Amino acid sequence: MNGADALCDTLLANDVRVCFANPGTSEMHFVAALDRKPEMRCVLGLFEGVVTGAADGYARMTGRPAATLLHTGPGLANGLANLHNARRARVPMINVVGDHASYHLPFDAPLTTDIDGLAAPMSNWVYRISGPADVGPATEAAYRASLVPPGIATLILPADAAWGDAEAVPRNKVVLPALSGVPTDRVRGIADAIRSAPGRVGILVGGTAAQPDALEIAGQIAAARNVRLFGEVGIARMARGAGRVAPTRIPYPIDAAIETLSDIEVLILVGAVEPVAFFAYPGKPSRLVHNDCQVLALAKHGEDLEGALEALRDELGVKRTQSPLRSSAMPDESVPNGQLTDDAIAVMVARKLPENAIVCDEAITSARRLFALSEFAAPHDFLMTTGGAIGNGIPMATGAAIACPDRKVFNLQADGSAMYTLQGLWTQARENLDVVTIIFSNRTYAVLHMEMQKVGVAKIEENARRMLDLDQPSLDWVSIAKGMGVEAARVDTCEQFDDLLDGVLKRRGPFLIEAVI
Repeated sequence: MNGADALCDTLLANDVRVCFANPGTSEMHFVAALDRKPEMRCVLGLFEGVVTGAADGYARMTGRPAATLLHTGPGLANGLANLHNARRARVPMINVVGDHASYHLPFDAPLTTDIDGLAAPMSNWVYRISGPADVGPATEAAYRASLVPPGIATLILPADAAWGDAEAVPRNKVVLPALSGVPTDRVRGIADAIRSAPGRVGILVGGTAAQPDALEIAGQIAAARNVRLFGEVGIARMARGAGRVAPTRIPYPIDAAIETLSDIEVLILVGAVEPVAFFAYPGKPSRLVHNDCQVLALAKHGEDLEGALEALRDELGVKRTQSPLRSSAMPDESVPNGQLTDDAIAVMVARKLPENAIVCDEAITSARRLFALSEFAAPHDFLMTTGGAIGNGIPMATGAAIACPDRKVFNLQADGSAMYTLQGLWTQARENLDVVTIIFSNRTYAVLHMEMQKVGVAKIEENARRMLDLDQPSLDWVSIAKGMGVEAARVDTCEQFDDLLDGVLKRRGPFLIEAVI
């Protein structure tokens, strides 16, 4: 047995059974070890941003880490943008980054890099394996670090640690501590704050507090105590749909966000962080709540969020039989017709979303109404880009589909950001994943046009336009998808989109719709 075998065996002993990979020479012994472990599912990504983004989507849907396999510093660097998103989503992940053999590093070979330094900003935990005997304990530590609390663990595997002899010992499952409970005095203090500001209190949920059981409790508190429920600007995962409790998502545009929170005197955080403006704008504040608003943390990431909500409900004297405010059926709205628009797509998708679907939203500006309409759709999960680094949608949908093969995944995708990680379509085709990708083909970085206006630029001239638009030539998404092995079609009217969506819902496997808007 070598070190690479020990690493695989330790991962498998802890139920880490998916490895998203883009390996190189330094990782060949680990690849050979994976080849000896058929119980490990190995998924190839043609770009490291696909690998890390897919591991993010997988973790959001399972709550468990997948492994990634990346080739030295440059391979890790290629995956950093989606590691940033995953870290902001507060999900578990174990990155295995190969490096040169330890004795080769002093020679400064072309791929020699400061992997530890590259990994640190996007990781919650970084460790360099010292030798074959260290592989098993280090992998156990990486697994523990990925889950307590959930976060990004990066393990650097020198080639000689992978090929060196390791002791063949049983690999045991790591025993994780129970979730930390919330102190009683914290719960009482927050209950007092709710009582002191009737009608002006908000609860902001994130993490597992945005899942059905916890939302039910939050909804009971909201109904009984006239409290407003909010979701974060970038939602990692939230249960949505008719019959469920529906928090209001804090808007991305700064003026709308400030208006949404303008009357909140007490904001209670449950698995979330205080909302702030995405960017600085001249004359605008960084905080979205007003300066006199009390921001109180009931439970932080890594604590028992559902238990904390239960404790708060009981402290407030809210009956467990209290009925929360639930979403209702889709409101009456005329069937869209004629020229296709982003709003029409949102209406049609929300109406036809199948029960238990997964929606991955990286449409940026184009699908902004869909989240509001998702309140009335069939019950589903809603995932968004969390860190603002674009190129997350296609990989996130890929990982979600691998995590939940029996659920249909919809990726609402802006055309500009899709170009960052379009290689994920190839992985969807290879793995035959049930993903419907809807490309909002407006042939521009629409969000940047909006940002130019918000920073005070009144008129866009030719140089700026050429940096913000995607025409001349226009992207041909049908050809791109087919080149990756994914069936695709282009539509530009509501009638065409509606008919195509009906057909896609009746089939399995990857499909791309280029929606020209």
